[in-house]
Amino acid sequence: MANIPLDWRYQKASEHTSTFQFTTADLPDSVTRSPDIPSQFSHQAKQTMSALGSLNLFSDSVTMNGIHKIKPFPRNNLSHTPPNVAPRIPIVSNSCPPHSSSLSFLAPVEAILFDIDGTLCDSDPIHYHAFREMLQEIGFNGGAPITEEFFIQRISGKHNEQLCEVLLPDWDFPRAMKFMYNKEAFFRRLAAENLQPMNGLNKLCKWIEDRGLKRAAVTNAPKPNAELLLSMLCLEDYFKTLVLAEECDRVKPFPDPYLKALVTLGVSNKHTFVFEDSVSGIKAGVGAGMPVVGLATRNPEELLLEAGAIFVIKDFDDPKLWSALEELEK
Repeated sequence: MANIPLDWRYQKASEHTSTFQFTTADLPDSVTRSPDIPSQFSHQAKQTMSALGSLNLFSDSVTMNGIHKIKPFPRNNLSHTPPNVAPRIPIVSNSCPPHSSSLSFLAPVEAILFDIDGTLCDSDPIHYHAFREMLQEIGFNGGAPITEEFFIQRISGKHNEQLCEVLLPDWDFPRAMKFMYNKEAFFRRLAAENLQPMNGLNKLCKWIEDRGLKRAAVTNAPKPNAELLLSMLCLEDYFKTLVLAEECDRVKPFPDPYLKALVTLGVSNKHTFVFEDSVSGIKAGVGAGMPVVGLATRNPEELLLEAGAIFVIKDFDDPKLWSALEELEK
């Protein structure tokens, strides 16, 4: 099987996502809801789980030839969101302004949370390759291969049940999920030949371990994918806590997976931050009341900043990251 070029790059693309509200009301006392939390997160961290805005991720039509307007599709684990809920209040902070490269307000840091795909490893080119081949086989988009831009806008970072709505709205749910399972199996075969760790990952893992910080991997990926990637990166023992979105009530971009990680580790969102590479993942981390460092692995930097990333790095060797970590220790 031919190797996938690892220098594959996305074109600049826009993301069509809606906003939503979230809460840390169900967190234990160790996860703060106190008034002294930085104002960037204080209001949103005190909302209730039921106060959830409508998540109309799939309201826009796809402009590519041969793809009709996306319409609602039945699903299993994704919770129904109540209508008529107030829109999200913008995140504003004086102590930690948006797009600041400082993490000093988190001191002393207790934990760091990581997404897996596109964060620990550059796996999106492999997902793109698998989707492109399999969708072409079933005649999606009139049999024309999907573009990198379409992959960014409609596929990257989404859970498979959401992708059933995006890609296969006319299929019944079991048939659509069978397609997704087959795609994931194809992805795992490709990953076994092509996967590489993110630059600087080993250095960062050692920095975390030397300081005795807690950590967790938090992913929308299916369990077999997550376990395979961690094993191939030799991190299955490093991340003793693995949070699977499919085992939560709601997947990213809802905050549930990151809220579960905080509870499992017994840490406060006032002293924890997140690494994420996708819009949905960044929204989930911010929704759980934490700053998120974005990785511009494939998605454009401006897209990640618009989603709420506090700052964006190229990879874990980026001097911007290490300056922030050094400042955190002062």
